[in-house]
Amino acid sequence: MKRRQPDFSRQSERLQSYLDSLTRTVGHADRVVPLENYTKGLLLPLERKSVEPMAARLAPGNVRQMHQSLHHIVADAAWSDAALLKEVRNQVLPAMTRRHRLLAWIVDDTGFPKKGSHSVGVTRQYCGQVGKQENCRIAVSISLATERASLAVRYQLYLPEVWANDPERRGKAGVPEDVRFQTKPEIALAQFRSLLDEDVPRGVVLADAAYGNDHGFRAELETLGLQYVVGIQSSTSVWPPGAAPLPPRARNATGRPASLLRRDKHHQPLSVKELALCLSPGDWRRVSWREGTRGTMHSRFTRLRVRVAHRDYWRSEPHPEQWLLIEWPKTEKEPTKYWLSNLPESIPLRPLVALGKQRWIIERDYQELKQELGLGHFEGRGWRGFHHHATLAIAAYGFLVRERCLFPPPPGSPPMRAANLRLRLPHVQSSYAPRGSAGANRTA
Repeated sequence: MKRRQPDFSRQSERLQSYLDSLTRTVGHADRVVPLENYTKGLLLPLERKSVEPMAARLAPGNVRQMHQSLHHIVADAAWSDAALLKEVRNQVLPAMTRRHRLLAWIVDDTGFPKKGSHSVGVTRQYCGQVGKQENCRIAVSISLATERASLAVRYQLYLPEVWANDPERRGKAGVPEDVRFQTKPEIALAQFRSLLDEDVPRGVVLADAAYGNDHGFRAELETLGLQYVVGIQSSTSVWPPGAAPLPPRARNATGRPASLLRRDKHHQPLSVKELALCLSPGDWRRVSWREGTRGTMHSRFTRLRVRVAHRDYWRSEPHPEQWLLIEWPKTEKEPTKYWLSNLPESIPLRPLVALGKQRWIIERDYQELKQELGLGHFEGRGWRGFHHHATLAIAAYGFLVRERCLFPPPPGSPPMRAANLRLRLPHVQSSYAPRGSAGANRTA
């Protein structure tokens, strides 16, 4: 297929058409221009994407009025995040799937370090961005992904119990009354249900061990009719291939018949790590799954048909068989990653590995959303502002994804970045340095 060359002279027209479709979801006409400006501001090559530096670049001759307009649309205006994200999906997904089919629904969460205790959702908890317990807030998202592109379509703040059960803090931060405490897997499951209600094209659910290790999470995915490849911890217990719990005890002459499965000291499940270490060198296969920046990505894998052992002594039937996928790089002393999957028994090894590894694309998304589109730059404290800012950051990223999909780069070339977009903006003096930039810091 011949690659289409991007027409940069019409990029602003495409952006305006994209924004026109989004602003139809926000209700009042007086919200249209501020929402367009805020989204454009997030696409600007600024080091800080908070209201003040965006206002200074969007309207250098009238910063105060632009500041008020941007602040109101993100912090106060009562437009629907769900409706706008749905329209982003409607605009971007067709471009994503022009050349590559939809592969996955990817669940993930991302942390934002934050000082103080008054910003909504902030408490001391594990923050992946810094790799330790830290004062932060965390959001749970679902993204649709092809082999080459992905887009967040659900995004919600995780509200810790200390916040959910504090009426005063909830009131000050504007937390809606119907928001209650939910674990991160519970938030993700509610997001999946809403996507199913909207008949969004299905993909295989991908998640790391923070979600996949939750048996209730996996069981509910089965109930919803969703296929999955999810990470698990090495301590997860399973019955090896061909093994299962003991059947119920034989019925006695008197009393009710036994119905529960059994174990005894000679018949126990193994952890997935124990099972992996029992395998012979010939059980492992070298598998490659995609091209990376340093060449073909490859490692050693094996897969086995196993039954999860989770509390099966309270069941009358064993858990169904499913795939256990294990990675053991040749340079490591022991296996490094484990996945469970309910994909069909007939799936070849390489596609199973590729799906297990597809979560890399979310790491790329969040890196760009945070570093180039200001996802973590919101400075307000309220529930509405936190979600509005994130929704518009995702909308800005959606335009970038659509441009990449419509005009993919030649093989070996880097993808289009936000800094490559050619937006029509007011002229500023060459000495202009937005707040937060290195130049501004030097002249302050």
